[in-house]
Amino acid sequence: MRHLMLLLQIEQHGSLTRVAEHMATSQPAVTNALAELESMFDVPLFDRSVRGMTPTPMGAVVLARARGLVHDLGHLVQEMEAVAAGHAAHLHIGVIPFVSGQMLSAAIGRTLPQGRRITATIHEGQGPALLRQLRDHTLDVVVGWATPSVDLSNIGFEVLYHQQPRLIASRRLAARLGRSRLEWNRLADLDWILGTPGSPIREQVADIFLRAGLAPPPPSVQSDSSKLIGEMIVASDRAVSILPADIADELVRIAGAAIVPYSFDWTLPPISLFTRSDGLRRNVDAQFAAALREVYTKGARPPM
Repeated sequence: MRHLMLLLQIEQHGSLTRVAEHMATSQPAVTNALAELESMFDVPLFDRSVRGMTPTPMGAVVLARARGLVHDLGHLVQEMEAVAAGHAAHLHIGVIPFVSGQMLSAAIGRTLPQGRRITATIHEGQGPALLRQLRDHTLDVVVGWATPSVDLSNIGFEVLYHQQPRLIASRRLAARLGRSRLEWNRLADLDWILGTPGSPIREQVADIFLRAGLAPPPPSVQSDSSKLIGEMIVASDRAVSILPADIADELVRIAGAAIVPYSFDWTLPPISLFTRSDGLRRNVDAQFAAALREVYTKGARPPM
């Protein structure tokens, strides 16, 4: 374990001197330990230069495995603690911001290996970052959008369902907009609350306005927090946003927002379950996947 941590520290700091300081040891000890590792693999693991140390191609391979092993060992400790407390296992689940919390909690509750509940840590973030964490074993599974640009190297995925877009507003504004047909030029004059740059919803909203011959409205607020979006929507009679239908339904129930009864001729990228295609896959991972399928196919599917 110490040797694995040494390699990761060298990658992070790029200097044996800084690594020695960080690990509270001497530089000769760090130098000797690295020499032992390179002798064991019979190849250099790092290139040395005046600018510091960078992994060789072989070193990059070793580092990728080292990261996975370190994270797996950390997860092993958490899982042992969960089992000691009477649970079946512990899951690290990555989710994008616009996945229904109701659906996710239902799937976790239905994952019952040997009739015992699991514990879980939810890691929220953007798809590319979550998939990187899946590859290096920080995460066990990821629930997110499958977009054309997603990097699927060493990743398997399964489509769970397709989200439909909904326009949300305060109740007063939704009632006013709902009395007339959809006109994008009218909507362009409102205060848009949109996701952060690069998010699939934001890109599709921009594309809609461009196809209508209009410049995409600049967002008055940018956020990937559905809770914050809901609070800002109900606080203003000029604010609108487009969100997945299941998230919009939750904001109607929780925040008091309203859905404008417009129909759109496009869908959002499919919500999918991502797993590693190489390495160990535990029974609990497969059982969580089965629970997600059950949630979305046996009456718990969000409105389409």
